[in-house]
Amino acid sequence: MNQSANKQNDKANHDADFAETEQIIAAIARGEMVVIVDDEDRENEGDLIMAAQFATAEKLAFIVRHTSGVIVAPLTGERCDELRLPMMVDNNTESHRTAFTISVDLMEGTTTGISAADRAATLRALADPKIIHSAFARPGHIFPLRAREGGVLKRAGHTEAAVDLARLAGCEPAGVICEIQNDDGTMSRVPELKTFAKQHGLLISSIARLIEYRRHHERLVERMGSANVPTEWGNFECVAYRNTVDGIEHLAFVLGDVASAEPVLTRVHSECLTGDVFGSRRCDCGPQLATAMQAVQTEGRGVVV
Repeated sequence: MNQSANKQNDKANHDADFAETEQIIAAIARGEMVVIVDDEDRENEGDLIMAAQFATAEKLAFIVRHTSGVIVAPLTGERCDELRLPMMVDNNTESHRTAFTISVDLMEGTTTGISAADRAATLRALADPKIIHSAFARPGHIFPLRAREGGVLKRAGHTEAAVDLARLAGCEPAGVICEIQNDDGTMSRVPELKTFAKQHGLLISSIARLIEYRRHHERLVERMGSANVPTEWGNFECVAYRNTVDGIEHLAFVLGDVASAEPVLTRVHSECLTGDVFGSRRCDCGPQLATAMQAVQTEGRGVVV
């Protein structure tokens, strides 16, 4: 069996028993916890994840019992700014640059902040847009995390997965996450995580599946504008698009009617300033672009991106 087939079999075994992302989203919307695993080449860990607005003492007690006990609350950058939560350190040297802010406790209706009931109250308050910054004591026993804008499409971490799942479920975009560990204190890996999920009636899935779901269901580019551009190959419509995840802009040079069902001649060109603009002889990017434009002109219709 070749290496490619082995990798496909390994992936199939890895993904076996994983729920569809639609099921995970529905569970989050119902206030349930789910198990989400990340890539084997990253942390290779699984987290219990739920929407923060559904936090209860009972659920927090379960989380503490089966995890590392360090409960963190992924929030959007906007919510962190509303609550005036500065980063925990100026120079983040953590291996995955997890964006910890200063820790907090809800002041009203709590005691020391460490009990399951107190931590649940703090989590619900973090998710409640009506609760303002002055409601929290600093430092505390809940550790907010600042999720990267763009979610898992920008950073494939549990922080972003929690906020994405809460948002997709129609909840306030605030989560609860904590790493699952074995009884001997070691971190649980996929085989143990599958067993754990089955024992406790929880759905399990992966960040990779969430990324795939978002890419399939969301429009990730937006049209910015267009203009007619006369070139040596004819008059093209130049259309500008922006990637909504990373903000990078792309140009599409369109010739003729490309809206019909007929196949459209298309060239995706890697932008090269020195080759495309200055005719550098260290590459053949300029000639490649010219050849593509000429081919579209000859065809009478087509697109060069």
